Amino acid sequence: MCQQLFAQDSIPKKDSIVLAFHQKSMLYSAIIPGAGQIRNSVVSPLHNNAIWKVPLIYAGLGATGYFLITNQQTQLSLKKEYTNRQNGGNLDPKWAAYDNYAVLQLYRQYLDWRDLSILGMAAVYLFQIAEAGAEAHFVQFETSPDLSWSLDPVFLPNQTFGAKLQLSFH
Repeated sequence: MCQQLFAQDSIPKKDSIVLAFHQKSMLYSAIIPGAGQIRNSVVSPLHNNAIWKVPLIYAGLGATGYFLITNQQTQLSLKKEYTNRQNGGNLDPKWAAYDNYAVLQLYRQYLDWRDLSILGMAAVYLFQIAEAGAEAHFVQFETSPDLSWSLDPVFLPNQTFGAKLQLSFH
């Protein structure tokens, strides 16, 4: 009997996943950085001002990527230099002016900078996804001339002064 009850329960299945407008823009930006901003500009003729953000996105990703690569290469060079000094190997003339402690400190500093570069790149990437979603909400936002508001002084019956805010939706 219990099996019959469960067999009768059915949940209708959806054939496909339908994404909202802002979710599509965010998905496009997650796949290709800046694609959500381009989509928002192309879809709405009134909001064609999001394309200028794409070079900024790629500049941010490029700058953080550059710092990531250079900091990674420098910290690997310093790590190799420190291990060579410990094992009595060949020393790199670039780091000859530094003693063992300074090389170790520089290694740690470049390691921290590399980690900050990774965080910076992730922040730029996530920010552009969130920005594409926010811009998509603005693209769909309809403004009507029938919406108005006014702020007028009002005198209350007991002789006190106040302010009245009136919103009109026609």
